[in-house]
Amino acid sequence: MNVTTYGLDVAKRVFQMYWVDAQTGEVTNRRFGRGDLITFLAQRPAGRVALEACGSAHWWARKIQALGHEVVLLHAQFIRPFVQTNKTDAADAKAIWTAVQQPGMRTVAAKTEDQQAMLSLHRMRSLLVKFRTMQINQLRGFLYEFGVTLRAGRLAGMSEIRDRMAELEDTLPRPMVLNLQEQLRRINAFEDDIDQLEKRIGAWQKQESACRAISEVPGIGRLTATALVATIGDAKTFKSGREFAAFLGLVPRQNGTGGKVRLGSISKRGDPYLRTLLIHGARSVLCHAKVPTSWQKGMQERRPGNVVAVALANKIARTAWAILAHQSTYETSHVSVRPN
Repeated sequence: MNVTTYGLDVAKRVFQMYWVDAQTGEVTNRRFGRGDLITFLAQRPAGRVALEACGSAHWWARKIQALGHEVVLLHAQFIRPFVQTNKTDAADAKAIWTAVQQPGMRTVAAKTEDQQAMLSLHRMRSLLVKFRTMQINQLRGFLYEFGVTLRAGRLAGMSEIRDRMAELEDTLPRPMVLNLQEQLRRINAFEDDIDQLEKRIGAWQKQESACRAISEVPGIGRLTATALVATIGDAKTFKSGREFAAFLGLVPRQNGTGGKVRLGSISKRGDPYLRTLLIHGARSVLCHAKVPTSWQKGMQERRPGNVVAVALANKIARTAWAILAHQSTYETSHVSVRPN
């Protein structure tokens, strides 16, 4: 039985929907308010609603699914080529309707409330870490103007400042001492806030079975496990681990013509935050692994360090996808078998 496909362009107050009725063939491109849209969809037979994966799209996906419709989220870059005229709400809604019906169109998994909440904690922590780094770098610059140099590294530098506080109070001008004390209080406040966020992230990791499962993979810790589970949504949205690694930008950029394909540096598509965590986790494995695998030894012998780190991050991402998609556990001695 044919169902009606809707292309929905969402915003804060104005919503545009384009559809072709599956029974009559009537073409409609209609504007709605928020309440009118929910009422309209609640009264319509179950259909397929396509949205652009933008702000509030995941909330709308859950809302529309509760009304009995199938929801498909599309990345904005796959919709833009189908906008035939100037960019308007009506043109965007029609472009979404056209894009979702293309064979092999890639989709985005709708996130749960818990997954969105966890991503918000990660974003808050990331911003606080940036603020803390800015404050420490500024403090180092101020002290350097008065001939004071500190050891490299955040922990070592802050520890040295506290140890030399009495000396600094005697040698620095009074206004500078007051500024130094205020700056240290701000840095301490940032560190307390970051610790609180990390405790909440750790609590979610302990209660979420998917996070616990992928945490067994070397290179995946508390932050990476929670960020990966919250970002991926439903792992079965991706056909393979290779596709998931490409989604994260951990594969070479391709440029080909005339049957010849050239591979460049990594594409850096997808979420840069999660890609950074995976690469840092890979570097940790390379530096601290007690018993390196034969694959790791071979890569380190013939490739530069950064290339090996990205290759290992790709391997970690694909392993995590396999665990989530197949609901399995990590096996150290697992040997993959290419499917027929």
